[in-house]
Amino acid sequence: MFEQPPYRLHDSVLYQLTVTTRQQERRLEERLRGLGLTRLTWCVLLAVNNEGLRQPSEIAEFIGIDRPSTSRTLRQMESAGWVARRDGTPDRRTRSVELTQAGIELLRAATPLAMENSRHFLSKLDAGEAETLARLLAKLRAGEARALDRF
Repeated sequence: MFEQPPYRLHDSVLYQLTVTTRQQERRLEERLRGLGLTRLTWCVLLAVNNEGLRQPSEIAEFIGIDRPSTSRTLRQMESAGWVARRDGTPDRRTRSVELTQAGIELLRAATPLAMENSRHFLSKLDAGEAETLARLLAKLRAGEARALDRF
């Protein structure tokens, strides 16, 4: 006989967080798809341009994904003409990533879409609620592994 109280999925705060995250991601992905981007390629554009990250390992750490996923994404983006990868040192042990002009233009087109997506969801909260939510989410992430197998 099962003595524990039943787990109520829809009453779980973490389930609600997951659903909300998926709704936000889906909405953003639909808009980015119109430009040929995914959330991951969008994040790489941000990492390289806005954060000034050039090494694939830095980009992986910033996004929170593993290095093989980053390398695969960079190859796809290079094939699309959005980034250029160059040898970062004379001995070719490191690679340096730069946005091409096409990548810069794509970032300029995508940024308003992402900002609108954020406004759509955050406009449902007042400023204090948004700050509290950000603080609480950081508290939940504290001490957890950063890298994700899937993004």
